[in-house]
Amino acid sequence: MSLLAIVLIIIAGICLLLIEFLIIPGVSVFGIGGFVCLIGGVVAAYLNYGYTAGHITLASTLFASVLTILLTFRRKTWKKVGLSTSIESKIVAFDPDQIKTGDYGRAITRLAPMGKVIINDIICEAKSISGFIHENTEIEVVKVSQNQIIVKHKN
Repeated sequence: MSLLAIVLIIIAGICLLLIEFLIIPGVSVFGIGGFVCLIGGVVAAYLNYGYTAGHITLASTLFASVLTILLTFRRKTWKKVGLSTSIESKIVAFDPDQIKTGDYGRAITRLAPMGKVIINDIICEAKSISGFIHENTEIEVVKVSQNQIIVKHKN
């Protein structure tokens, strides 16, 4: 096997490992193929060119692999490839004395089964016990616990 073929096999192994780390996380064909290519390239160097060339190839492969992975992570590749969304929503706190069982209100959004409602001029999140409730539907408070309001259709 020529030296060029060994170098190309090792480069293919590093590329497959980068695909495994960046695009398809977990243990997949790309990761296993990458390790097989790296090991195959080093073993081919030992068999075809002797121990000295094999040791040099092994050291070069380890150095190139670590350097490639470090440079990839250092250049913020994760930020370009990965998801960067953040959740900025928060629970609207309400005073349990302001909303009582039996109060009436209106659904602001569709309750499926959770959604936003307005009760006594307070916008808060509520849970429907009667399935889906469409927006702008009149609702009645069935139960109020510390941080949850349970509602149903107004009869």
